[in-house]
Amino acid sequence: MSEQLPVVSLFSGAGGLDLAVERADAEPLATDDPGSGLLRVSVATDYNEPALETLKANFHDTKTLTGDIREVPTDQILATAGLQSADPVLVVGGPPCTPFSKSGFWLEQKRESRDPNASLLDEYVRVVREARPEAFILENVQGLTYKTHKAQFERLLKALGELGYNPQWKVLLAADYGVPQLRRRVFVVGRRDGERFNFPEPTHSGWSEHSRSVDASKIPHVTAAQAFAGLPLLVRASEEEIVDGSYGELAAEIPPGQNYLWHTERYGGRNHFEWRSRYWTFLLRLDPNRPSTTLQAQPGPWVGPFHWENIRTDSDELRARRLRVNEMLRLMSFPDDFKIDGSRADVQRQLGNAVPLELGKAVARALMSQLGYMDRERASRFAAFA
Repeated sequence: MSEQLPVVSLFSGAGGLDLAVERADAEPLATDDPGSGLLRVSVATDYNEPALETLKANFHDTKTLTGDIREVPTDQILATAGLQSADPVLVVGGPPCTPFSKSGFWLEQKRESRDPNASLLDEYVRVVREARPEAFILENVQGLTYKTHKAQFERLLKALGELGYNPQWKVLLAADYGVPQLRRRVFVVGRRDGERFNFPEPTHSGWSEHSRSVDASKIPHVTAAQAFAGLPLLVRASEEEIVDGSYGELAAEIPPGQNYLWHTERYGGRNHFEWRSRYWTFLLRLDPNRPSTTLQAQPGPWVGPFHWENIRTDSDELRARRLRVNEMLRLMSFPDDFKIDGSRADVQRQLGNAVPLELGKAVARALMSQLGYMDRERASRFAAFA
């Protein structure tokens, strides 16, 4: 394209949502299709420099700005990209989800929504107010919509509504859009002209932890085995991949799709744990015939999902293994050649915080179609294809 539409990215992380908007008109589930270049992320911001290094390695034309958003003026963000107020077509981003995630609920301040990072929602509103984009996409964990955080969520919607953007929100399941992962995220989308945004219809269907109903008119959910198809098979695992230690033997004995409950009196393993005494993902193994559970950013040493196949250690013992980088990329529907430096744990931290590519593409594609930048017939054909 001779002229690309500028996008401002906040809380960019590794760039999952950024990649989604730049590939909004790419073929669904075709990770080697970069799209036509309709949208370009002109500037990306984050406080985490390693995450921005990942973004720089994959977005060569994007300017980056490192810093605490609470201390970075909107004018500076726009100037970094050579933009002025009302120039951006989109502002996108997901404020850090720690205050609203299940993983922090044992902390009283998070149960009561007193985590200081919750104020980052207000910073997102501030940039939208001052940058005046044609539209915005905000995403976060489903927990933001829970009763516990009702005050913060309602304040966010009210503030964006007062700017005239008529914000619409919906919790979407990534697997319903072709992502091989049962990951739920809330999206808030608004348009400067006040027109109502309509969320894209799911293209896939299958049973999840919340529902066993399946829409036979849609494509079946993509399974973990389908996602891993074509990846190289390695007999030996690196040391950081091996699930060993206190629960090493127990983890290796758990069948695909099962967790620590296998080793309770109600199942066929050892009677080692009390029934429902641990979190669901404790010693969880992937089921090859279903999408993965949510890929967590900072799991403990015994938190899955682990691969369904065991590996042999140098001492010839069977052990479960953690997912490899190329497998995590597939579960996030990212391109195989997406570059992330660091250890396996560093990669999982960045990918676990990211937006699955195909989920983000579905939302961005619907928005750009409704704004008139994409042909509606073409967008509909994409949806049917996915």
